[in-house]
This record gives sequence, C-alpha cells and structure tokens, in this order.
Amino acid sequence: MKFTILSILLLSLSVFGQTKPNVVFILSDDQAWGDYGFMGSKEVQTPHIDKLAQESLVFKRGYVTSPLCRPSLASMATGLHTHQHRVTGNDVDGRNNRAELDKPVQKFFNQQASFIKELVKNGYLAHQSGKWWEGSWKDGGFTHGMTHGDPKRKGRHGDEGLSIGRKGMKPVTDFIDSAVVKQKPFAIWYAPFLPHTPHNPPERLLKKYQQEGRGKDAAKYFAMIDWFDETCGELLDYIITKEQEDNTLVVYISDNGWKAPSQSDMRIPKNWNQGYAPRSKGSPYENGIRTPIMFKLPRKIKAQFSDDLASAVDLFPTILAACGFDAPKNLPGINLLDTEIRKERKVIFGAAYSIYNMTVGNPADTRQYRWAITKKWKYLLRDKGSDTTKYKYVHQWDTIPEHLYDLEKDQGEKLNVVSDFPKASQKLKAKLNNWLSD
Repeated sequence: MKFTILSILLLSLSVFGQTKPNVVFILSDDQAWGDYGFMGSKEVQTPHIDKLAQESLVFKRGYVTSPLCRPSLASMATGLHTHQHRVTGNDVDGRNNRAELDKPVQKFFNQQASFIKELVKNGYLAHQSGKWWEGSWKDGGFTHGMTHGDPKRKGRHGDEGLSIGRKGMKPVTDFIDSAVVKQKPFAIWYAPFLPHTPHNPPERLLKKYQQEGRGKDAAKYFAMIDWFDETCGELLDYIITKEQEDNTLVVYISDNGWKAPSQSDMRIPKNWNQGYAPRSKGSPYENGIRTPIMFKLPRKIKAQFSDDLASAVDLFPTILAACGFDAPKNLPGINLLDTEIRKERKVIFGAAYSIYNMTVGNPADTRQYRWAITKKWKYLLRDKGSDTTKYKYVHQWDTIPEHLYDLEKDQGEKLNVVSDFPKASQKLKAKLNNWLSD
C-alpha cells in the first residue's frame, strides 16, 4: 500500500494528537445587541469581543427564539423552537416545589438531541459552566461541569456554575489542561452570569463608566459588559497559550437583550419598576431578541460581516458541520456556513411567552407574541395567552394586536406601519401560522 505525504501526516495526527476542532461556546447574559464596540457602541468598550468579531464570520442580524434565558438556552442546545422543546418560561410555579413540578419539563428536554450530546458521542470531553437550567451538567450530557441542579440545594439556573467569570476561570482552565494532556477534543459551555444582575462590577470598571448625565444603572451595566469582555479575553488567551487556537471553533451569542429603563423610552408604562426597559428583556422587540452571532475557526471559516439572517436554532447544525459531523435531519435551523442555503432563507420565526410560569404539556397556553422577520420586515402578532408572570407590565402595556416595522428604515421600531402595508402583513401572518402548525 502506498501512502502519500498527506495521508501519513493525517495518520500521525490521528495517533499522536486530535484533529477534531475544539468548541468554545460563549454566551452573554442579558446584553443588548448594540452594546459592543464592533456593533457601533460609543458608550461601552469590548476590545476582546471586538477582536473575536474581526476574526469571525459575524451575523449582525442574529436572533434568539425567545427573549428569556431558559427557553432561549434550550433552543441553542437542542436546535428546536420553544413550542418544540416545550421550555417556554423560567419556571412552572415560581420557585415552589421545583423538584417535582419541573420533572416533566426537564425529562422531555433531556430526551432531545443536543449539540453537546452529539459532540460527546463523537469523542469529545465537554465542560459546563455558568447558566444551565435543565438539571445538572450530567443531565445535560456533559462529561464535566459545575452545576448540580439540585433544588434542595438551591439549584435552579446554574447554582455553583454561576461563579465562573465573577470568581475566576480556574474550573474551565483546569478542564482545558486535562483535555490537552489527554489529547482529546474538548467542548466548553461558557455561560457566565454576566453582564446579568446583580450589577456589581469591580470599582475600577465602574469609575470608568461614571460620567455626568449618565444614570447610575447605565454606568453599572456598561461596567458589567466590560467585565464580561475581560473574562472572554482571559478564556480566549488561554486557548492560545495552550496552542489550541488554530483548531478551536469559537461560537458567540447572547441569550436575550437588556436595556435600562429611561423616561425617554417609548411608551414607558406607569408604575414601571423593573430593572430593565419594557422593550428589552422579555419582549419581542429588537432589544429583546436581536444579538450578534459569530463563528471563528482559523483558515476554515472566512472572517467577514454578513447581513444574512441568523437564528439561535442554527447553532446546532452549524457547530456540527464545522466539526465534520451530520446533525439530526429534523432540525428547523440551517448550516450558517453554507452561503447558498443562507441566501435561500427568506424569513425566521420566534415566540415569547410569560416569563413565569409555563403550563406543562401545553406550551401555547402562556404565549404572548409570535414574530416573523425578513431582511426588511418584522411582523409581530400579539397573542393573549395566560399571563402567569409577576412581571405583567412586560406584556400588558402592549395592547395593539398586530405590528409591522420596516427594519431597513426603523431599527428602533418607532413606527408601526401594519395598516400601510396590508399585503406584507397578511403574507407574513400566513407564514407565521404555517410555521407554528408545522
């Protein structure tokens, strides 16, 4: 048998070192789509994420499937929409009796395929840190992790895992060290509780953003983003020091948006007392569901900014494709590395439900909005499901049944033109109804 130089090289790599790309999944928590330097912000500094963006395939028009962390994360992991994986809210009955009430929800979720399980099936070591709702890291299919998920020990949305970033990076860096020594491909779920509240940044960063005319809440929020950016830099620099950068796929997304309330905001409801504006977290508006989505893999993924639409359901098939594996065929998302498939996509969908609570076995019960988005249009349909959340102002102020926004001219969604473009509205409404029935 004759061996070419290339075949000998590949054989030696398969024997003496791993060739499958590592996967580093970075998840921001409660960050508005525009609050990055590379997205044009003049208020907050994100040098490490900006550098990542310059080296990545970046979708500036990325969207999550839900403006709330738990259902949003469930879609990222499984590649399914909320009505498919049935995790539509953060809890079944607040924080009451979670051990029993959450069992059917977590059981159904953990029966689904996920990109984590697929990577582990293909020989990866996988580490969970930060936000994780569906039980422990073991329940999620990881080989290593931090979250125990035990309600009796106050396990709910990450528990011990939430210390990552805020209290250092050692659990993750130790895992990287171990995987490199074992010459095993590794996957990291890095979902720190940043810039999420509590907004308690280091004093050195808070001073950096305090200035006359800027509210205290905004200064703290910007400082938290800067802190998050520092931890991302620490993680990515460690990948470099371990000589893993050239063979590591880095994926970036935020779980949902966030914006501090201000009396200058549109239609602030009376008695609004939440820590975020009504058109941000928990809502289907751009500040609630839009996020940059990016992929970096040196010499294999071309660094560029794309105006194509991207959705959180695309993460699963894209990650598997970048790693050289086939994703399950029933997934609604697409491989974002395939330019032709991206160009064929005309519309993406999503839905928002009550923040608390979900109705087990009947995901439609608490639905508040559905949306269909094209490059030009955003169509919102106001549903009137059971509003079980204590944050009722998130939905109740918005009584208009249908919205249509021209996002090419009106990214701030200030002008509802649904009555001016009835054909566009009817067409998107039909697509939205077909999507949900599917």
